[in-house]
Amino acid sequence: MKTARFDGERGRGGTITLIVVVLVGVALVSATALVVTNGHSKAGEAGAEDEFVVKRGSFRITIPTSGELAALQQIEIRNRLEHRATITEIIEEGTSVKAGDVLFRIADEEIRNKIKDSEDAVNTANSASIAAQSNLDIRISSSKSELDRADLAVMLAELDLEAWDKGEVVKRRRQLALDLEIAQKDYSRLNEQYDQSVKLQAQKFISRDELKRDEIAMIRAHAYLKEAQLSKQVYENYQFPQDQARKISNLDQSRAERTRVEERHKAEMETVRANVASKRHQLRSRRERLTDLIEQLELCTVQAPADGWVVYASSLESGRWRYNNGQAPTVGTELRRNDLVIVLPDTSQMIASVKVNEALSGVIEPGLKATITSDAMPDEVLHGEVISIGVLAESGGWIDRNRRDYTVKILIWDGEGLGLKPSMRCKADIFVGRVDDTLFVPVQAVFREGALAYVYVRQESGFAQRAVTLGRSSELNVEVLEGLDAQEVVLLREPEPGEVVARLQDKPPVGEQTATDPLKNVWTRR
Repeated sequence: MKTARFDGERGRGGTITLIVVVLVGVALVSATALVVTNGHSKAGEAGAEDEFVVKRGSFRITIPTSGELAALQQIEIRNRLEHRATITEIIEEGTSVKAGDVLFRIADEEIRNKIKDSEDAVNTANSASIAAQSNLDIRISSSKSELDRADLAVMLAELDLEAWDKGEVVKRRRQLALDLEIAQKDYSRLNEQYDQSVKLQAQKFISRDELKRDEIAMIRAHAYLKEAQLSKQVYENYQFPQDQARKISNLDQSRAERTRVEERHKAEMETVRANVASKRHQLRSRRERLTDLIEQLELCTVQAPADGWVVYASSLESGRWRYNNGQAPTVGTELRRNDLVIVLPDTSQMIASVKVNEALSGVIEPGLKATITSDAMPDEVLHGEVISIGVLAESGGWIDRNRRDYTVKILIWDGEGLGLKPSMRCKADIFVGRVDDTLFVPVQAVFREGALAYVYVRQESGFAQRAVTLGRSSELNVEVLEGLDAQEVVLLREPEPGEVVARLQDKPPVGEQTATDPLKNVWTRR
């Protein structure tokens, strides 16, 4: 086991770090070997490698995790055709590609046939749209002509009414008034003349025949007067209202006809315009369909949008490939819409995607430093920092259905140029804190019995149990708050019965040893 220290530097570890790594590794291996083989140890054979001198110092608190490497950014190449597609050509997995290189091709014969049919449909719709527009133009011209005629009829009716009212009526009334005035004067003259003739005939100045003529003339003049009066009365009471009603009716009918023409053409125009709009919509739909088909044809040749190296979706644990029985895509593989086919990871910036138990997820936050080692390069210690913690916990699967883990992503600072690849297994130590200036012992020195924590302290020729109060801990060390002093020696393994010179008699009640730090009991021996 190798543990890498992290002191905020992004380099790949200096000489001091390497020495510490080696020393800690040796100590852990030795301690582990002793613990595993303690059943074969003999009483009194404890050596320096089994013991630890309690000292005051500092240590980091880390959370060990594991997971796999992934690209910080990757481009997903999916089937964007609207229907099922068949691969006719595909690039080999692992190939390094440049932007614009062909990744795979899809059979396009069906789409080409649809494009031909769509072009015919566009031409037909275009002809129908032109015909509908021509019909609209004709209707507009016809409507304008008929409205002009209706407007002319209204204007003529208005002029006819005005000419009659200001011309014929005035003229007629003047003529009737003149006839009446002449008839009245002629009757007055002839009536006076008749009276004079009666007197003259009585004196025998004129003959009786002349008197009769004057009488007839007077009677005729009186008849003319009555006729003139009657004509004026008939005109005012009957002829004038009839003519006026007729003229006004002609004007009203002309206006009504103009309104009917306008409404009729308005309704017809709405129908014709609706037909034009329908034909244009059909043309637009046909063109859009043709454009979509052309775009679909272009999608049959899938090119790399950026530089990268090809990874089939079937090679990724997260790429849920559902076709071809889980095999890699090949010529003849059928795709459904939006199926993920290829992933182009950008390996210039990698992350470690690791799992952290839900009990520890609360102490991890973005910005915490970490060290990472890849299983493929176990001697290369990388450095980075936490950039995100998953929102939802993931199940432990069939291995442990009660386990819940959160995905933590660690941005790797110094991995460029090392040949790191996605899905490589890795381990990471996330530094969540530091304990300074405190007494501490290795975690293998601490034993538990229920809530009681104790160590074996050298006493005389053996070791004695001593209760301790623990504080914070890491995967290597644990803080001792009470129960030990500096320079005391503790045993790093379970002693043989003959090595124990004193055991604890009075044990504290359960709960008295509860630690305040959430990481305290994570890595200590149970």
